[in-house]
Amino acid sequence: MPRLVRFVAVVGLLLASASAYCQEPARFISSDPQNVDEDFAFQGEYAGLILPDSDAATNLYRQVGIQVVALGHGKFDAVQFDFGLPGAGWNKSDRLRMSGTRNGDVLELTGDHSSATIQNGLLLLKSAAGNNVGSFPRIIRKSPTLGQKAPANAIVLFDGSHANEFHNGRITEDGLLMEGADFKRMFNDFTLHVEFRLPYMPNDRGQKRGNSGIYLQSRYEVQVLDSFGLDGAFNECGALYRYQPPNVNMCLPPLQWQTYDITLCSPKFDSEQNKICNARLTVKHNGVVVQNNFNVERKTGAGQQESPDPYPIRLQNHSDPVRYRNIWIIDHSPQTFKHINDVVVR
Repeated sequence: MPRLVRFVAVVGLLLASASAYCQEPARFISSDPQNVDEDFAFQGEYAGLILPDSDAATNLYRQVGIQVVALGHGKFDAVQFDFGLPGAGWNKSDRLRMSGTRNGDVLELTGDHSSATIQNGLLLLKSAAGNNVGSFPRIIRKSPTLGQKAPANAIVLFDGSHANEFHNGRITEDGLLMEGADFKRMFNDFTLHVEFRLPYMPNDRGQKRGNSGIYLQSRYEVQVLDSFGLDGAFNECGALYRYQPPNVNMCLPPLQWQTYDITLCSPKFDSEQNKICNARLTVKHNGVVVQNNFNVERKTGAGQQESPDPYPIRLQNHSDPVRYRNIWIIDHSPQTFKHINDVVVR
């Protein structure tokens, strides 16, 4: 082989090797509970009774909850909550942090105040002094309104059989509504029931992880996001987006069904279209009130400006495979706005 040809070949191999070395690890994205990676079985919620450290003044048992979050490629974070999980006993004291790496079928987590080992669905918790303080299983919580049937005075908008009530409504093969659908009917004051399932995206972070949103009247966004194990900030699940954080972060792990039960009282305007009363918003996330009759003074983000004009509810498309089901609404307003043949009628 001529010298120049050999030189070019060697350079090509070096560049290819460098490119492969610098390439980011592949992202894992799944909207299907049957399609998961090896880390998925460790992620989730663990809860049970523990004894205090042997040096403590009391030997009384107490409840503890731990959320374990998969970060991709065997990496994990964990958060420990005293007296139980959020919405199930946690007293809103400081969260205790741990992190660790999976080695085969064992996950080791360490932190400043405690450490844990997870194997075969069981978590063994140790104190900072290394004492075993408790052992408890992975649990799966379900919202008390999950699967709730629409009451007699409700309008069923999606039951899995068709998407006729939506513009751009797309249904998966297993009968779930995909993100990016706009309601055809428009409502003023209402209670909305929605069930949603966040995708499993362990390699992604923040707003890139299971992002969607429920835009009430296309104005006020109740955020949909994989915020499992996070602090419950103003741009996370249960928040009125970038406006009001949830009272507590009730986000469950991805690929578990969750519920929103949302009541909106629209702003009121006088005959000259001057606003005389702010909107009021109540949100129950998995049965727990996270927005309590909140006084909404303005629209959120890219939402429509406030006015007496009706606009549809939107299930935001943020390019992440969020799934929805069992959607129904109770109209509380004396006047219902409907959308027929692209003409708004009253």
